Amino acid sequence: MKIKFLGAHNTESEDTKLLSLLIDDILALDAGGLTSSLSFSAQLEIKAILITHQHYDHIRDIPAIAMNFFLRQQVISIYSTPPVEEALSTHLLNGDLYPKFLEEPQEKPTIKFHTVEPYQKMQIAGYSVLAVPVAHTGPAVGYQLTSALGKTLFYTGDTGPGLDLCWQYVSPQLLVIDVTASDRYLEFGRESRHLTPGLLREELMSFQRLKGYLPRVVCVHMNPALEMEIEAELAVVAEELDCKISLAHEGMQLEL
Repeated sequence: MKIKFLGAHNTESEDTKLLSLLIDDILALDAGGLTSSLSFSAQLEIKAILITHQHYDHIRDIPAIAMNFFLRQQVISIYSTPPVEEALSTHLLNGDLYPKFLEEPQEKPTIKFHTVEPYQKMQIAGYSVLAVPVAHTGPAVGYQLTSALGKTLFYTGDTGPGLDLCWQYVSPQLLVIDVTASDRYLEFGRESRHLTPGLLREELMSFQRLKGYLPRVVCVHMNPALEMEIEAELAVVAEELDCKISLAHEGMQLEL
């Protein structure tokens, strides 16, 4: 399983992009920094996009990739929860802001939306996919992906503390998880349902108690202004828990 981080941050600049991961060039996780990172031909290789929740920084590039597929008379499959479909149809793809690609063209809509059911495994583009609710503001799911060779990734999308139930359903080799701010913003993290290094430590300890191991951890959704603080605090957590924790960056590639 090849994982490429197209976008790894929560704000955008010349050097940072919003969240989006690409798996084996054919499966996308979230669409915050999707189209600006890929050529037209690479975009057309994507078989499906899995969206964690309806916040703008996770769905922003859906209209852009839909337009590219529309112009080539192709269909893109999107998998997510009903609130994501509602946000797209009501706001981004409402016929006013952008075309109704969920409905048009009438004979073969550009976007084929599939509703995911939490805790129910699905086969998508050759992967076993399990959607698991996570602790965020409003409905949100993370996705566990298992390849045909048994390689397993769990991507939380945005999440805050309180993942005990989530951990019961996943057993990844690689955990890609939200760490938005440094521990100076611990209370902000609790209130906004995002993690800091200290809050991540608690969640990893919970995982280890339940599973008896810790996976490799890669953190995403960082605020670039706090990245140096976050990295220093994560180094302390990694040493204490004796596990590998790193920050993702745009263009970073990993292989399981």
